Amino acid sequence: MSDQINPSRRSAMVGSAVAAAATAMAAVSTEAVAAPAGKVTRTVATITTRDGVDIYYKDWGPRNGQPVILSHGWPLSSDSWESAAFFLANNGFRVITHDRRGHGRSSQPWDGNDMDHYADDLAQLIEALDLKNIILAGFSTGGGEVARYVGRHGTRRIAKLGLISAVPPLMLKTDTNPDGLPIAVFDGIRAGQVADRGQLYLDIASGPFYNYNRPGAKPSQGIIQAWYSQGMQGGFKNTYDSIKAFSETDFRDDLKKFDKPTLIIHGDDDQIVPIKAAGIASAKIVKNAKLIVYPGAPHGLTDTHKDKFNNDFLAFAKS
Repeated sequence: MSDQINPSRRSAMVGSAVAAAATAMAAVSTEAVAAPAGKVTRTVATITTRDGVDIYYKDWGPRNGQPVILSHGWPLSSDSWESAAFFLANNGFRVITHDRRGHGRSSQPWDGNDMDHYADDLAQLIEALDLKNIILAGFSTGGGEVARYVGRHGTRRIAKLGLISAVPPLMLKTDTNPDGLPIAVFDGIRAGQVADRGQLYLDIASGPFYNYNRPGAKPSQGIIQAWYSQGMQGGFKNTYDSIKAFSETDFRDDLKKFDKPTLIIHGDDDQIVPIKAAGIASAKIVKNAKLIVYPGAPHGLTDTHKDKFNNDFLAFAKS
């Protein structure tokens, strides 16, 4: 019978069908992406925060294991934690790592690239996954995120805390923080990012981050390239703004609110976040903190000293 339909009528029928299908698809698409205002939504790999930012996360290990959340450093992503995350997941822990807003596979919002937003994003991830009894640890900038989370959201869901090569209490040199670094250091990083971000990231990874600029060092090209690729995946504006966030945010009041067992690990040859103004200073503020100093270790000790770090962290997690 279809052969008897004239061409013009057939064309009209096809056009109507296509239009109807498009309308239906648009309705489904709108329904799929729309979310109630102010509500955190999630998929198996992302949450969408209340201000509309998609945060990518990984959820490894047994679902009935004690949750461990690991927050990454600048300008990296959750991939920087993969060795420790794999190790801990294989030892029975449920390990969650996330890409901070503007980093890795998360959204790149123009605004909100500051510690308050980072901490609130973390809180919404914890809320969306309904995590409790958490071991919460942060590396470098991630340590600042952890500290600000405690300052803004408390420790009701937290069992233990970790600060690894972390930026708290305050990286910037001020009248009340004489051991900090001069603002010129951070202005230099910002200038380097504007001039040639790719070269800056290569220089950091192949030099002071892992102490590959020390005599007798044996650089790993794999580690250097992994650092570079993670950094370049982040947004330009986001990673630029984050320099201010990790260097100028004062976490001293946040650290005073730590009331859970806390592990602080820092290398005494950290060229990025010097131990005196960071790990040692934090240990003086956090009550009953356990400080482990790695002699000769660089900032990126979770890679260069990963076997020692993984076992030290596991012992703390199981204690």
